[in-house]
Amino acid sequence: MKLDLRKTAWLGAGLCLVLAGLLAAARGFAPDIALQLEKLRAAQATNAEAALRQQGGSRILLKVDADALREAILTGLRDDVRRVLREERIPLGGFAARDGSLEVRIREAKDRERTLTALAALAGASASSGRHVEIAASGEELIRVTPTEAGFAERLRALRQQSIEVIEQRLGSLGVAASGVQKDGDERIRVLLPGVSDPERLGAIFDKRSRIAFRLVDVTMTAEAALQDRPPAGSEVLYELNSKVPYLLAKQVAIDGGEIADAAPGFDQRTHEPIVTFRFNAAGTRRFARVTQENIGRPFGVVLDDEVIAAPIIREPILGGSGQISGSFTLEDANRIAMAMRSGTLPGHLVVVEQQVVEPAGQPAKQ
Repeated sequence: MKLDLRKTAWLGAGLCLVLAGLLAAARGFAPDIALQLEKLRAAQATNAEAALRQQGGSRILLKVDADALREAILTGLRDDVRRVLREERIPLGGFAARDGSLEVRIREAKDRERTLTALAALAGASASSGRHVEIAASGEELIRVTPTEAGFAERLRALRQQSIEVIEQRLGSLGVAASGVQKDGDERIRVLLPGVSDPERLGAIFDKRSRIAFRLVDVTMTAEAALQDRPPAGSEVLYELNSKVPYLLAKQVAIDGGEIADAAPGFDQRTHEPIVTFRFNAAGTRRFARVTQENIGRPFGVVLDDEVIAAPIIREPILGGSGQISGSFTLEDANRIAMAMRSGTLPGHLVVVEQQVVEPAGQPAKQ
């Protein structure tokens, strides 16, 4: 399945959105990408630390909201369980979140074994964490689905990494030069800001949640005509992020960025060129399938904080919920696009634990 993209100028590349089952293939290259990016990040942090000692600046210590992550995991499990039971035509009695577990109540006791078998697929495993969830019957009509601590720790590490990338993106968008972002323990992030003596001025960006959304393009008139006259009711003109090409978009959000379960840079298995892969959660997959079924031939905009990332044209219904953005861009470009797609989906927020002003070499530090 494919969606052809209108030509845009995102980082000088003509993007092509190909919605198909290529996410798993791209994931096979993720360790190589992560290693390259981590080397670049380590070198930048080393330079930032040296600049901080020489010219002074600020250190900020942040903590990832682990409680919000646990809540998000349970919400995702609820969506997955509902999908599995619907596919297996097993009547659902209801859900309840209790003591870190999701309690699933089925309507008929005779479906218990069939439900346990169907839900077994959710107990996914990885080399580092083993089983992600434990599934057990608790009575004839009640089944408990419990995220494992090992699986949670893996998700927490991934969330911290996403947070680091989002912080780097936001610092760059504000023109903060020579900054460095480092891991600090399991949940914390240390941000180095040479030359910035007022860290509170930047503190708010760490708690700010970018918004990414999918919105249909209004084809009743061109964006240029809307600028000369005025947009139709319910539509507005937004500009492409780098080229500033105008687009006329419906104000109504077709799919919210909160429905994106994941996005990551990768390599195309056939061309070996950098790409960005993304995946909707269960609710987003259903919504995206409906939107593409009802709007074949119509373009839609991928919008980040009121700026257009891309404007693909829907060629056919897209039912799988996963996709790929490809084009002539570098690994750094692909990473930046992936960060943009993930930046509005982080559960919870980052808490400022400590802020320290560092005086230039030879002067005492201020707390």
